[in-house]
Amino acid sequence: MKKTTFFFLRLPMALSLLGHGLIRLPKLQGFSTWMADFMQASYLPEFLITIFSYSVPFIELITGLLLLAGIFTRVTLYLSLTLMALFIFGNTTIENWEAITSELLHAAYLGGLLICLERYNLKDLELFNLREK
Repeated sequence: MKKTTFFFLRLPMALSLLGHGLIRLPKLQGFSTWMADFMQASYLPEFLITIFSYSVPFIELITGLLLLAGIFTRVTLYLSLTLMALFIFGNTTIENWEAITSELLHAAYLGGLLICLERYNLKDLELFNLREK
């Protein structure tokens, strides 16, 4: 697989994660309050939800940037898959089945990127270098 192809396969997910992080960071307090209210019916402890809600925008922003740049791609994909798994788990605790579909699609896309990375033995640290080798 060519680096250019893999870049354009990463691009939609990178921009999705980056966009989520960029939108949520300026209103971090409001996002955290929204998530705590949204998860009120969950059996998860409120302090865990609060910690998670403050972490999510930073994780989304960082994983989006790293995925876009092709830096630490394998670790970034694993981190992103973990984030999706936590979203899925959280939504199961409040029986929010509709949201899980979107999260599963994100996870499948991330899994496909990971399979491509490993199958074609692609290297990290691309840093926008799209020249073919």
